[in-house]
Amino acid sequence: RLPMIAAPPDTLPETNQRHLMAALGLVREALQHHAAQPESGPEGPSPRPLPQPSPPNGSATVAPPPLALDTLCSAFALSPFERDLLLMCAGVELDATFPALCAAAHGDPQCPYPTFGLALAALPDAHWSAIAPAAPLRRYSLIEIVGHDTLTRSPLRIDERILHFLTGLSYLDERLRAIIEPLPAPAELPPSHARLAGRIEQIWRRPGGAFPPPIIQLRGPDHGGKLAIAAAACASMGLAGYLIRAADVPTATADRDTIARLWEREASLTSCALLIDCDDIDGPEASRAALALLESIQGILFVTGREALPLSRRHGIGVDVDKPAESEQQALWQAALGLNHAQLDGQLDAAIAQFRLDVRGIQAAGTEVLAGLPDDRNGGIAPLLWDACRAQARPRLDDLAQRIVPEASWDDLVLPEPQLQVVHEITAHVRQRAKVYNQWGFAAKGPRGLGISALFAGASGTGKTLAAEVVANELRLDLYRIDLSQIVSKYIGETEKNLRRVFDAAEDGGTVLLFDEADALFGKRSEVKDSHDRFANIEVSYLLQRMEAYRGLAILTTNMKNGLDTAFLRRIRFSVEFPFPNAKQRAEIWRRIFPPETPTADLDVDRLAQLNVAGGNIKNIALLAAFLAADAGESVRMPHLLRAARTEYAKLEKPLTGVEKGGWA
Repeated sequence: RLPMIAAPPDTLPETNQRHLMAALGLVREALQHHAAQPESGPEGPSPRPLPQPSPPNGSATVAPPPLALDTLCSAFALSPFERDLLLMCAGVELDATFPALCAAAHGDPQCPYPTFGLALAALPDAHWSAIAPAAPLRRYSLIEIVGHDTLTRSPLRIDERILHFLTGLSYLDERLRAIIEPLPAPAELPPSHARLAGRIEQIWRRPGGAFPPPIIQLRGPDHGGKLAIAAAACASMGLAGYLIRAADVPTATADRDTIARLWEREASLTSCALLIDCDDIDGPEASRAALALLESIQGILFVTGREALPLSRRHGIGVDVDKPAESEQQALWQAALGLNHAQLDGQLDAAIAQFRLDVRGIQAAGTEVLAGLPDDRNGGIAPLLWDACRAQARPRLDDLAQRIVPEASWDDLVLPEPQLQVVHEITAHVRQRAKVYNQWGFAAKGPRGLGISALFAGASGTGKTLAAEVVANELRLDLYRIDLSQIVSKYIGETEKNLRRVFDAAEDGGTVLLFDEADALFGKRSEVKDSHDRFANIEVSYLLQRMEAYRGLAILTTNMKNGLDTAFLRRIRFSVEFPFPNAKQRAEIWRRIFPPETPTADLDVDRLAQLNVAGGNIKNIALLAAFLAADAGESVRMPHLLRAARTEYAKLEKPLTGVEKGGWA
């Protein structure tokens, strides 16, 4: 007798239990009949046909509800013999009488387990192909052969996942759960994304469509939006959606094939779809593994990526997913903040123009804003909202570049008036970008050339990085310094991929990107003499395209302007030459270099201005002098600065001349 399985009533209906017990009872009868007969040949007596189990309610006129055994047989097109063989393996696990019955049928008490030889002898309609590797029982790991005996004498065992499914318990196979996770529940989609989800549903419901349906390739920059669209399309079709990241796809062919077969089995049993997330795919090996898995699975599939993957064995349909439009972002913000348009009174406009957040980003930022709001929600929301958007845009870039907290102000920047004026123009350009491009219609003229780029050229220490800090601080934007050692790669195509990741991550927040010592990356394109020259030129060309399309501000600094590619100089929007400071400018830097809290005494800025060094060196001298004075318990005086100057000059391998220290040394 089959024992009752402990499970909630909704996952183990009594009807399913009775049906499974009846089916096992018929297999038990076949084994008992075989065990009771004298042997007639090497495989025993001929099996007698098994009657089909009666409907659970005893009435043939009432259609039974969907039952686990019937679902499994239909999903894998099992023959009656394959069905009974599977039940014989399940009986050993579920019925305490089956092991002894198998031993009796074998005529050997040492064999209390089912074998293929026993099935051939005891079960009707037997066929050898049932145990073939390509047949459903083994292809989908419904049963497994245990041990290393002959094929007919080796023990057979039902897979644990299949056993639980027959008894009414359904869950994702443990071997899949390590790398596959449920798709996030679909959030409320903006109208543009809802239309895309509806389009996917139409593709699936198309009359006469082949199975498997075409792979849905979700392309574009909105990663969260792509996942939400896939989840919504699955929900509308009654499918369970799951996600596997490309980095988690096994690179070994055997392991990947196992995952594919297990997933096909899962999809057949529970009606689910799989999304392969290739947005952050890293390296050609991972890319090949993800593509191989994608084309080996015969099921309902999505794949996400910045661009379409080159499918060769299955048809794909591309769906382009962009961030929500500005009008949609307005509605999403209003819902996230619980405020209507009148209450917000235009406070969203600047943030929406600057930041391109997806639905989840807007919801997270809205939660952060509400947590920091006073009880009166009708005012003061703009600064909180701006800072919350900046925080949402940071995480992806923090792994790719160094974030600099901009604290410098205009008072810290000493430049000749023409150069200072250009830096002010750069700031105004970024601040008014949305109005000029969108409201005044310049963006409609074409997407090319809308990026804002600036070149800061000059000797080391002349204030290039400081000016970038001033601009970012004035605009209240994050400043990221790009580490070229992490960007430039000796492998073909990797430099462009790294640059793409930086620009894509920066797009969300219109971040200020600082390419320090840019001549190392943006050098002149050379005459093509070999493959290395060709691919180096491709890197430069790719960078030109991305800078033209980048919505934020990209600042290039160099002390070798002549080393830059002329194509860059032609397409740079602003170019600022940072001159070596003259005596008047050096005196002004000395007046501003010490914070108000620093105690100073008897400083002569005109004599200090005789030191023929740039602003960066002046900062180093002032800082070292402050430490020397603090260690001596004194205010900062000229002797401390002279000592610090000698140290700085030694570092520069430059002599401190009598003219420079004349009158105060």
